[in-house]
Amino acid sequence: MPGLYNPTVASITLRATMGRRRALLFGLPALVLVLVTLIVKLSHPADPNWPSEILGQLGFTVVLPLTALIIGTSVLGAEIDDGSIVHLLATPVRRSSVIVTKFAVAAGLTLLLVALPEFVAGLIATGGATKLAVGLFVGALAGSVIYNALFVMLSAVTTRAMAAGLLYVLIWEGLLSNLVGGARVLSIGHYSLGIANAIAHDGSLQAGLGLPVAVIMGGIVTAGTLALASQRLARFALRDRKSVV
Repeated sequence: MPGLYNPTVASITLRATMGRRRALLFGLPALVLVLVTLIVKLSHPADPNWPSEILGQLGFTVVLPLTALIIGTSVLGAEIDDGSIVHLLATPVRRSSVIVTKFAVAAGLTLLLVALPEFVAGLIATGGATKLAVGLFVGALAGSVIYNALFVMLSAVTTRAMAAGLLYVLIWEGLLSNLVGGARVLSIGHYSLGIANAIAHDGSLQAGLGLPVAVIMGGIVTAGTLALASQRLARFALRDRKSVV
């Protein structure tokens, strides 16, 4: 992202995000995932099916989206809520740069707090760097990117980004995408599972999409939501300036 990533904005965003009390919640879901993996590994050492079922379903439908939701709505939403975004918009920094930088910070934090623990859990569950463990890591990496693009966009377009994101995760991802086949084309969870399954080749992951569709739609959703967020932030700045005048 040459020309769009701003190190100063990234540094400020990282300090502000990790300095809030809610930062304690960021790593909790992944910790639960690893602990559950350890417990099931000890209690069912010979069962070959549980790793993909637990790490795929629990990891990709609960841990990944909820962690990304908390982080993605924090990097921009908190500044809009408390009004400090006005000071940032008063600087000569492009609105697209603000969005992309905050998105990059959110995606990076989610990678560290979800994708890496998912890989560790995969190592524990399968006993090494198997195709399943690697697939889960790559799928979680893709999900970290796409989910955060969506949640940063929600922060830019509504003051109720957390509620809107939670509804999306629970209703669309958790319910409709698993009941209605066509809904999977707009499901970030199935993009992630599709990418993971392209490496793992494990039917127990229940990936509803193939790799080409998952990659193409994931790229479209990421680019589209970031573009929409940049446009919304630009309009936010114009309205703020008019109100000052």
